[in-house]
Amino acid sequence: MLHAVGRTEFDHAVIMVRDRLQELAPHFERQGYTLSETAIHNLGSWNRLIVLESAYIELLGWPPGKPPARKEIADSPLGLEALVLRTNDAQATYERLRDAGYAVNPVQVLKRNARFEGQEVEAQFHTVRFAEQPVPGIRMYFCRHITPEYVWMPSLMTHPNGARAVIRIDARAPDARATAEAIARVADVPAEAAGEGWDVLLGNARLHVAADAAASQAGLAALTLENRAGSHYSLDIGV
Repeated sequence: MLHAVGRTEFDHAVIMVRDRLQELAPHFERQGYTLSETAIHNLGSWNRLIVLESAYIELLGWPPGKPPARKEIADSPLGLEALVLRTNDAQATYERLRDAGYAVNPVQVLKRNARFEGQEVEAQFHTVRFAEQPVPGIRMYFCRHITPEYVWMPSLMTHPNGARAVIRIDARAPDARATAEAIARVADVPAEAAGEGWDVLLGNARLHVAADAAASQAGLAALTLENRAGSHYSLDIGV
């Protein structure tokens, strides 16, 4: 598995389920993934996680019968829609992006409930979000984990299907090179030509952008996972 020390890492991918979390979560459990319990954020959204070795997959939405809890996700379509990058210093990341001319919001505190060793605890995060997305069609933001031990719990990382890590994220765009280079600038990592597309070289995963002349804008397309036997397979998103 790719792991480049000092290079910005992939933190998690968001599968938007909108107000259908309860309906859609069993689709992932049937594939052999262990899901965390439903947790509610201080901003009103709720989620369940597929926790892997150095990253995770978030099923994100809001309670049915209520309006969308957060403005930045209100219009998000169902399916794989956000790429979240890890930061160890949210304020420094905010300042870097602001100074580079991005429309970026100040650091935001995000919290949610969790259970740790039988106790109710509060998982805490600092996020850096964009007022205007650098790559239309791919929602991106940065996350710093204040309490990583409340996310990467051994009980959540043991999956019946042996899932271990996300090793590749696929995206499509009308201009693969321009999109890859734009994501790489945000992440502060290299981008390089790869076959007929371009790769963004994150510290713990590879984001591959393929050219799609029929696409009106960029978009995330697939996640490739590796299991403990070394086999690679695409996550069946199913939404």
